[in-house]
Amino acid sequence: MKVLLLAGGSGTRLWPLSRKSYPKQFIKLKGRQSLLQETMARVLLAVPPADVIVLTNKEYKFHVKSDMESLDREVNARGHIIFEPTARNTAPAIALGVKYCMDKLGATDDETVFVCPSDHVIAPSGRFVEYLRSAEKAALEGYIVTFGIKPTRPETGYGYIKRELHPLTLSGLTEEIYRVEKFTEKPDNKTALEYIGDGQHYWNSGMFIFRPSVIAEEFRRYAPEIGRMFDKSYEEMLEGFASLPNISIDYAVMEKSKNIATMPMDIYWNDIGSWDSIFELLEKDQGGNATTGDVVSIDTKDTMVLADKRLTVTIGIEDCLVVETDDVVLVSKRGHAQKVKNIVSLLKERGRHEVNEHVTTYRPWGSYTLMGKGDRYQIKRLIVNPLQSLSLQMHMHRSEHWVVVSGTAKVTVGEKELYVHANESIYVPKTTPHRLENKGKIPLEVIEVQNGEYLNEDDIMRFEDIYERERS
Repeated sequence: MKVLLLAGGSGTRLWPLSRKSYPKQFIKLKGRQSLLQETMARVLLAVPPADVIVLTNKEYKFHVKSDMESLDREVNARGHIIFEPTARNTAPAIALGVKYCMDKLGATDDETVFVCPSDHVIAPSGRFVEYLRSAEKAALEGYIVTFGIKPTRPETGYGYIKRELHPLTLSGLTEEIYRVEKFTEKPDNKTALEYIGDGQHYWNSGMFIFRPSVIAEEFRRYAPEIGRMFDKSYEEMLEGFASLPNISIDYAVMEKSKNIATMPMDIYWNDIGSWDSIFELLEKDQGGNATTGDVVSIDTKDTMVLADKRLTVTIGIEDCLVVETDDVVLVSKRGHAQKVKNIVSLLKERGRHEVNEHVTTYRPWGSYTLMGKGDRYQIKRLIVNPLQSLSLQMHMHRSEHWVVVSGTAKVTVGEKELYVHANESIYVPKTTPHRLENKGKIPLEVIEVQNGEYLNEDDIMRFEDIYERERS
């Protein structure tokens, strides 16, 4: 079995915590692992690292690599990452991943490919693997097997799968499996209530398993622009990726194919699709409140408060959601969190940068945090990880002043190379090639003061870069 983990989404339903530059699959909601790392750990109970392929957008290249490095040395060494040249939704991405399995990993028709989003919460993991193993047997019989979740409430934010009345008769299965009668997109509350009552409807988890030849044939039949790519090499498919239609796997194949079966799963599943979903996931106190960070509450009930940097206080509120970040505070009534996407659209129209970026931005060498800005200046806190280096670069419109707070910096300014220690500083003039490196074993912390008439990040001309980013 090969596993395709979908990690290219840039959804904003968990804004302001999740943003375009740092989407939810990289967020650490509980404990020290991101959702991507938790998903990776779960599938590794079923397959070795060499059979796991992460599909992601090239913008998230270093986020994915960092997560894999942090998880396990073998995962980092033997796992595979595919970088989609451009965003084209799940159907082209899955086709590209399947072609990679066939051409690069030698996947044959005697094995299966399991497709799984990387930003869901599933428990218990062992039970999930049991379902997966049983579904694999059905997939080898020629079915595209989806995983339906037994609904626990009339959820209007999920798609639904309706199964036929009687299960399929297949040998060797430990779980029941049914042909799919139809898929339904997000229903209204009345319809969702009816679905829960009839016993034939399940939440669509977005996970499915199939043989490579089966999905390739369904692409050829129902999405021929994508299907024709299976007659080409992986490299040719990658080169032509941008020309493929922007379409989801559900619309391209799943809702049209006559070859779909579903395996109902009676386990905990949460797609973390809204702040209401997060509230459901977190532990509650006696008042029904879920809180993280520095929170003080009086007369507060059934409310979620996520505090990041500041003391957050609530008084006399019920059924609310409060999310505090460095630059945004979101307050909503519970049950209205699906409207966050409307706020994001409104902010986009107004050109607000808070839609895309956090105050802290992650880079392959570490991170930087914007501490303040004004007319012709801005101040950043840089963290350079051990043995990492910024590119050799130059700015046309700004100068920089670096003050080392902790660690030791190796600095290149023009033709000079020198070491700058804690409580020391150095000046970098405009149009001067420069580089900041951390040769030490502890993180390097630097305060950077920028001065100039143009301070945006695109004023970077790179000459050398160990991370192979674009030169300018």
